[in-house]
Amino acid sequence: MTRDELVTYWRKSAEDNYRSMLNMFSSGEYVWSLFVGHLCIEKLLKACYVQTVDTNVPRIHDLYKLSDRCGLEMTEEQKDALQYVNLFNIEARYEEYKREFHRKCTKSFAAKSIATIEELRTWLLKKTNS
Repeated sequence: MTRDELVTYWRKSAEDNYRSMLNMFSSGEYVWSLFVGHLCIEKLLKACYVQTVDTNVPRIHDLYKLSDRCGLEMTEEQKDALQYVNLFNIEARYEEYKREFHRKCTKSFAAKSIATIEELRTWLLKKTNS
């Protein structure tokens, strides 16, 4: 695949995850909606990586590390948001964190978290569109 095709692939996959996140939220699957929201941001960062660095994306899931490897200039708020969303990958995946995450993952918590994901998504879509 060409670089442009890879960017398109990662963006499309992120968009599929974004729709799934919204559908899961609507059906009350708050934990999984946030997990998939993390995937959406991860894939947009990988699109950014392909566009600005190399076609061989790192096989990591840490959003902050990915953004750093992309060389993205970020505000402190964006850095904090990436660290916050990064927790959804860990807390939804590993048993020792799952029970506590299920307890705190109410509809209002998920809605607030999705708003953060949407802000990051908008920012990264602009970055990979330029």
